[in-house]
Amino acid sequence: MSTVPLERIRDLSDVPDAGYELDIHPGVDELRALAKWAGVDEVSNFRARVLVRGQSKTRFLEEAELEADIVQGCVVTLEPVRTHIARKFTRTLHLVRGVQGFGDKGGPVAASGGAEDSPDEIDSPVYDLGIPLREELVLAIDPYPRAPGVAFEPPPDVDHTESPFAVLEKLKRQP
Repeated sequence: MSTVPLERIRDLSDVPDAGYELDIHPGVDELRALAKWAGVDEVSNFRARVLVRGQSKTRFLEEAELEADIVQGCVVTLEPVRTHIARKFTRTLHLVRGVQGFGDKGGPVAASGGAEDSPDEIDSPVYDLGIPLREELVLAIDPYPRAPGVAFEPPPDVDHTESPFAVLEKLKRQP
């Protein structure tokens, strides 16, 4: 298994006219690796469907749907917070050969990000279809998950009108 979860390498130069469809249902080991990679406690379920169609010899359209169930620790109580993620997205991939000394190296490459509506530039037709899936998954993860009904309450003995620097100064003076 690859060190990068959801890695699905495909040579886009041989995508049929009707397109190439890929269904992804990772096993337990890959789900565990995905959780570690994404920085969450658990990915209990992940499903994705990817359809790639050629628009020209250098331009491809990747349409994808993903669903995932993740578990994270609540930032207040550390209780497990379960979240269901569902996303649909489209990416345009533009094959750019010979840009800045890059040629067709024959290996998988990463996409370079640009403006939101601009195509993802790729240096080789050998491409990891999992790149957009991983990106969309981590973008959907709540960086500060909270258990339902939980709100952060500062300690009652803290003076909220006092400057944080004044509070630090008091702490420095205490033995």
